[in-house]
Amino acid sequence: MTSPVVVLIGPPGAGKSTVGALLAERLGVGYRDTDADIVATAGRPIAEIFIDEGEPYFRDLERAAVRDALDGHPGVLALGGGAILDEGTRKLLTGLPVVFLDVQLADAVKRVGLDAPRPLLAVNPRKQWRELMERRRPLYTEVARAVIDTAERTPEQVAEAILDALEPGQAAGDAPQAAHREEQA
Repeated sequence: MTSPVVVLIGPPGAGKSTVGALLAERLGVGYRDTDADIVATAGRPIAEIFIDEGEPYFRDLERAAVRDALDGHPGVLALGGGAILDEGTRKLLTGLPVVFLDVQLADAVKRVGLDAPRPLLAVNPRKQWRELMERRRPLYTEVARAVIDTAERTPEQVAEAILDALEPGQAAGDAPQAAHREEQA
């Protein structure tokens, strides 16, 4: 099994895709996004999968995509925001260099808006986003070795913070000496 160098988790608008691509470039490794894997495999957008098949079906696809990516991707991996809802997925992340990109609602809105086709934010998106974070934040922090506050940071600054937060060698998949938590301002 080939482990990823870094796994990025976080809610919509945290910057996982943008930061992941930058981080992969800086580390000289590949980048992979499990949401893109699901779209490619299913042949249709995630919003359509939610509408046509429902969230449980999508979560099954997501779990399989995460398992496949964790098993064969030696680079930077970005997971969909809800991937951590699945207990099996959280177990798969045990021992890996997982980084939670934390974002506040105002920053998420600036980055992706709330009118984008995101099925779990379709009705009253601000309220839904807050509720989503209430449920997910404990799960994100449970599996993360590092928590990076992305507020008022450029993607380049977030990528640098990730590299700083991980111990030397940890970004290459080595076992950590201790988890690091970035202090939030």
